[in-house]
Amino acid sequence: MEYPQIIQGGMGIAVSDWNLAKHVSQLGQLGVVSATALDNVIVRRLQMGDPGGNVRRALRHFPFPDVAKRILERYYIEGGKDPDKTFAAVPMYTLEPRVELVELTVVANFVEIFLAGEGHNGLVGVNLLTKIQMPNMASIFGTMLAGVDYVIMGAGIPREIPGVIDALSRGEAAELKISVEGEGEDVLMQFDPKSYGMGVDSLKRPNFLAIISSVTLGQALLKRATGEINGFVVELPVAGGHNAPPRGKMQIDENGEPIYGPRDEIDLAKIAALGKPFWVAGSFAYPHRLREVLEVGGQGIQVGTAFAYCDESGLDPEFRADALRQVRAGTLGVFTDPVASPTGFPFKVVQSPDSLAEQNVYDERPRVCNLGYLRSVYKREDGKLGYRCASEPVRSYVKKGGECANTEGRKCLCNALMANIGLPQRRPSGYVEKPLFTAGDDLPAVVRFLGDEKNNYTAAEVIQYLLESSGIEFSIPTWSVEAVEEEVEVSYEGAKVLV
Repeated sequence: MEYPQIIQGGMGIAVSDWNLAKHVSQLGQLGVVSATALDNVIVRRLQMGDPGGNVRRALRHFPFPDVAKRILERYYIEGGKDPDKTFAAVPMYTLEPRVELVELTVVANFVEIFLAGEGHNGLVGVNLLTKIQMPNMASIFGTMLAGVDYVIMGAGIPREIPGVIDALSRGEAAELKISVEGEGEDVLMQFDPKSYGMGVDSLKRPNFLAIISSVTLGQALLKRATGEINGFVVELPVAGGHNAPPRGKMQIDENGEPIYGPRDEIDLAKIAALGKPFWVAGSFAYPHRLREVLEVGGQGIQVGTAFAYCDESGLDPEFRADALRQVRAGTLGVFTDPVASPTGFPFKVVQSPDSLAEQNVYDERPRVCNLGYLRSVYKREDGKLGYRCASEPVRSYVKKGGECANTEGRKCLCNALMANIGLPQRRPSGYVEKPLFTAGDDLPAVVRFLGDEKNNYTAAEVIQYLLESSGIEFSIPTWSVEAVEEEVEVSYEGAKVLV
């Protein structure tokens, strides 16, 4: 089996959107979309009038037309909503989610993968966060309906996900243990597509790649996973977004960042000895690092930051241009914030002006939890289960049994990451959510793609730089949407709809 040398990382909320993934896939590498919050992303695109008609075109291919029709009728606004109006609220996930939310989750993930793979035969993957547990089964099912090739998961230990994929590929119901904070026992959440009128006989099983930060974790997953793990993405703590915490007791340096030591270093030879294909992420977007991985027996590298700031990414274009100007000037840095994320994982924060990275901007934001992706399940005093997030209003969190100290410095990543892609919520009060950008420690190094006179760069330039400078032949395939339009229809036959 041939593997891509480059995986384009799944980033934020729709930073690695279908457009970026499609461009990377067409260049012969693995384009990856982020599944995080896609239900809200699709709703907001529809409420903005669906510029270009991409969402509506994908909806026409969804194999359960009545479901797609309901979503279109509920959320689409021709010409786009009034800029002063709020986006429609999407229900938050619970252990027993509303039917319309599950439908929306499945459809949103189908749409993003369909668009990423439309008109070419390249590989398309999806990245999900293990920590965001409750939507994951419906999200994976939606991507499988669209024929996704790879499922990639980190931000936790995705031990049960291979079994979920196996069950869904057989057209069966899947189940997943949901963590309960405190003394509560984990609970079982089930997902049966047939109960939502979306039953299938079978679906193609995508390859599953687990994101790991140690050899020990890789060994544990191979031993205890509920199904086959097809490979690993080995992520170092200099990568963007969420990072694994340092092994051992958390220690902070004089700048307020977590200290990573020898125990956090990874021996790639030992990773190779696990016997599975692997890619390495975290400041590896250099030709000599790619060669290093190939020489030790790996398949290649995962690249995030370099793609996040290229022309095709989903980042708000104005911010992207401003960030690249600051990179050229040498004035834009990255801080590993140990408390920003309500997940408890360290989170890389770009020190950009007019964002939540600035203390005054953070202090001015009225705390609210209205998207809820990072909420945790906890056991209430009455024995029932509830939901809380360390970024919600402090009084509310404490009332739910949370410790006040856990709220200090926590930032609402859900709303901030939506703002990053130009889809911020405007509250009834008039407050507009502010962004919070992330990147790997090597963000300043993207200047290598700019040269002396350029102010921007493309995904193709990133791939060409990495491959050609590594001595790997690089050519751009010529795909034609018109030429394969019928094939797009035929390729969907892997999902046999029950009638």
